[in-house]
Amino acid sequence: MEAMLTTEALIALLTLTSLELVLGIDNVIFIAILCGKLPEKDRDRARTLGLLLAVVSRILLVLAIGWVMGLTRVLFRIESTPITGKDVILILGGLFLIFKATKEIHHKLEHARSTQTQPPRQSSLGTVLVQVLMIDVVFSLDSVITAVGMTEDLAQPIPVMITAILLSIAGMLVFSRAIVLFIERNPAIKILALSFLMLIGVLLVADGFGHHIPKGYIYSAMAFSFFVEMLQLWTTTPRKS
Repeated sequence: MEAMLTTEALIALLTLTSLELVLGIDNVIFIAILCGKLPEKDRDRARTLGLLLAVVSRILLVLAIGWVMGLTRVLFRIESTPITGKDVILILGGLFLIFKATKEIHHKLEHARSTQTQPPRQSSLGTVLVQVLMIDVVFSLDSVITAVGMTEDLAQPIPVMITAILLSIAGMLVFSRAIVLFIERNPAIKILALSFLMLIGVLLVADGFGHHIPKGYIYSAMAFSFFVEMLQLWTTTPRKS
């Protein structure tokens, strides 16, 4: 416990918690998109279970840190590009995100152009949780390896990493319901969120092939797009006299 109360450990904890919250935006948006396909009675439960799965996957990866770091060893090469176990997971996860986002955008556009009035097809809770778990592992792997690099100078890095994970997930639980409802009530924001997930998928695939693109570029572009969309919503919302 004393090792957690040092200045160095507290700074690392604050930094890691902030990092986990930023990286968790991807997770929350993905969960929000999938929850929109569930019956309304299951959405809150799916959101909570999805974030709990994120906690479990991150903590298990922290506890299995030796295996995780072993994923950074080169398995094979594509031309001159070395491919590690981590790269394989990032590439597969990125392709899954691109596929899922493209499919959801297609469904949204088809439903908007359709003259039929039947409700869109809904998913089951189990199907949604399996997909959430798959993408949780991808996002967790990236954040845990980053966390290891940030805490390697600490005497006891694992308690710091686990505490940061718990704090960040608690923050996500507080805001995730509002994010889910906001995305679901605004179709234009939902398309923007799906586009964001597609970009994150491209980023993961590029990272897997050794072309690192700083996430700040993606987040800055999407934040600007979100700001413009919010201005659009504000200017088109009828005002009470």
